[in-house]
Amino acid sequence: MTTDLSNFQPKIIAGPCVIESAELLDTVAKKLVEINSKFGIDIIFKASFDKANRTSIKSFRGPGIDKGLQMLADIKGKYGLRLLTDIHESWQAEPAGEVVDVIQIPAFLCRQTDLLVAAARTGRVVNIKKAQFLSGMDMRYPVEKAREGGASEVWLTERGNIYGYNNLVVDFRNIPDMLQLTDSVIMDCTHSVQRPGGAGGKTGGDRRYVPMMALAAKAFGANGWFFEVHPDPDKGLSDAANMLELDKLEGLVEQLVK
Repeated sequence: MTTDLSNFQPKIIAGPCVIESAELLDTVAKKLVEINSKFGIDIIFKASFDKANRTSIKSFRGPGIDKGLQMLADIKGKYGLRLLTDIHESWQAEPAGEVVDVIQIPAFLCRQTDLLVAAARTGRVVNIKKAQFLSGMDMRYPVEKAREGGASEVWLTERGNIYGYNNLVVDFRNIPDMLQLTDSVIMDCTHSVQRPGGAGGKTGGDRRYVPMMALAAKAFGANGWFFEVHPDPDKGLSDAANMLELDKLEGLVEQLVK
């Protein structure tokens, strides 16, 4: 398989795991604007208004849909960045679609027909994360649901498979398999280094492997990358162990787009 790279425009999604504060969103957005300007790309800003799938009921979830979407709208208005956020329930699709450019379907929910169709009907791009329990080729059915629901564009995201207890492994063969289903396959470089539920009531992980995941995915044909980033990841309120340091994003993006 030969890929024409003459007009290669990678899809890069980056931002904090969850909306913690307006200050955090501003800090990350400013850096993304700098990177966009330096490399002539178009990074999509990502943040969740509600993390409904936290390990513990006591874990921080975010500001909720009303406040969260307003904060994301403020970022778009101030910095001109395109936006992505995830939804967990069908009724969230319509209000999210009024603000963001890409609606993301979480991996554990990628088979939920009503959720996929609701996202598709917004007219926004639908990014479906591959479930940890599915192969790349199994994703043909979520793609079909989204397309038949009216989605104009569907992306797929690889984020690893369940392997034993509290661990994941990435089978990079899923990437070329999913490229048979859609033109846009994204590597989630930070969630793929998670150790789900493996840190005493929260998800662990190891961010040291994030750059390797990104470069390996490029070798297998990925044409997009997803990074959760934070200026001080260890103080992050969600996915702290696997978020990439914000100041390391620029160097990694340079390696991917050059």
